[in-house]
Amino acid sequence: MKNSLREQLGAWLFLSPFLLTLAVFFVYSTGRAFYFSFTDYNMFSEPQWVGFANYISLFQQSLFLRALQNTVLFSLIVTVVQCFLALVMATVLNQKIRGLGFFRATYYMPSIASSVVITLIFLWMYQRRGLINYLWTEGRRHAPIIVFFLVTVSIIQILQVVIERRRGFPARWVDPALTVMSILIGTAVTAGAWVFGFIAVRDLPPVDFTWLQTRMRIPESPEFLRVPVPLIAIMIQNIFTTIPTLMIMYLTALQDVPKSLYEAAEIDGAGATQRFLNITIPSVRPVTFLVVTLSLIGTLQMFDQVAIFGDAVPLESVITLAYFVYNRMFPGAQLPQVGIASAAAIFLALFTLSLVLIQRLFIKSEVS
Repeated sequence: MKNSLREQLGAWLFLSPFLLTLAVFFVYSTGRAFYFSFTDYNMFSEPQWVGFANYISLFQQSLFLRALQNTVLFSLIVTVVQCFLALVMATVLNQKIRGLGFFRATYYMPSIASSVVITLIFLWMYQRRGLINYLWTEGRRHAPIIVFFLVTVSIIQILQVVIERRRGFPARWVDPALTVMSILIGTAVTAGAWVFGFIAVRDLPPVDFTWLQTRMRIPESPEFLRVPVPLIAIMIQNIFTTIPTLMIMYLTALQDVPKSLYEAAEIDGAGATQRFLNITIPSVRPVTFLVVTLSLIGTLQMFDQVAIFGDAVPLESVITLAYFVYNRMFPGAQLPQVGIASAAAIFLALFTLSLVLIQRLFIKSEVS
């Protein structure tokens, strides 16, 4: 009995720092925020009880409605894209290829770099004469050469596969050996066409697309799906920095999938796409639930990129619910609107919980 009590006391002792932190920074702070959401409070006067007035006021503020729209669009688009690309990348890195450790480490680097540093780098890349517009310009100028090369490689690959199949060999459309040969021949043909003047680099002005200091939204319609261009810029950055972390989760799950399943499917004639859809995706369903949940929570609470972009972009183009809370809590020279900020914070918490519960209906957390 004494040993059991001693073990319990030891366990509680080791847990006490975490429990104390949880009690102070989560339970207590949540309770205080919930109370302040029903009051009119500015940190310099006594709180005045106003009931649900703050919650009603939220939906009467255009900036809050824009923050809600931006948050929903950001969360849905980024979650879908980064989860899909993370699974595809994990599937590629789960293959037996030379230098696999190097590629895994390289792809994971963006996730361990400072988010502030990454954001500042992307701020430079998004300038009107930055890297992205430069690559866009060069892509348009070299489009005839690129298109000619891709078409040539495709034609040569098709011809090689057809010839090999007529000879009785089971050649695949993406056979590695034939693909390498097609690329080499396509490169030589493209170089010859460029030297003899059949194709040339186009003389076009530099792309002058504004990524940040604009209120432009795309597409033109419908209204509720129009995404501000600066928010798209943040989406690209967020996807780039988050995919590696999600990829590691998928990669761990894929290593537990029996190789015999893929071998049996390949013997039965299943292609790479069929194996991916019928074996890979069902096998990692529990991890998909975790990945989607973490991605939803992270994107719904996205704050740091908006804060770092700061005055470089119009506020209404990038504001999210998390930044709306900060903006009302620390409004500069004005008095803090603690009641409004607390109501928005409670709404964000309940909204996040609701979306997580809804996605649980569509993505099961266990393999059936």
